[in-house]
Amino acid sequence: MSNSKIYVGNLPFSVTDASLRSNFAEFGGVSSAKVMMDRDTGTSKGFGFVEMASAEVAQAAIAALHGMSVDGRSIVVSLARPREASKDANGYGAGGYTASKRSDIGYGTGGFGGGRY
Repeated sequence: MSNSKIYVGNLPFSVTDASLRSNFAEFGGVSSAKVMMDRDTGTSKGFGFVEMASAEVAQAAIAALHGMSVDGRSIVVSLARPREASKDANGYGAGGYTASKRSDIGYGTGGFGGGRY
């Protein structure tokens, strides 16, 4: 299955559906562009989804826009993962590397020796 849905994160609050659409439109047809809004406050949640006409233009847009600075924030652009797959897709999510930051070694716990005694 070719995936043409893109997740866009770390968006500044100034980004709207229209400006999101126009950023991606230079790479090809945009089927939909939606900035997710907070239901209570009506402000942007800082991320959105763009659906492109094809997987090829989606890849091109991701390659060109990922890490691009928008209003001083470096945006995250990646293929949106289907909800079902996200449970095993984050085998190396936050849990993976918080475990290696052991509190009993290094600085963090007071004293130069790590404060183990």
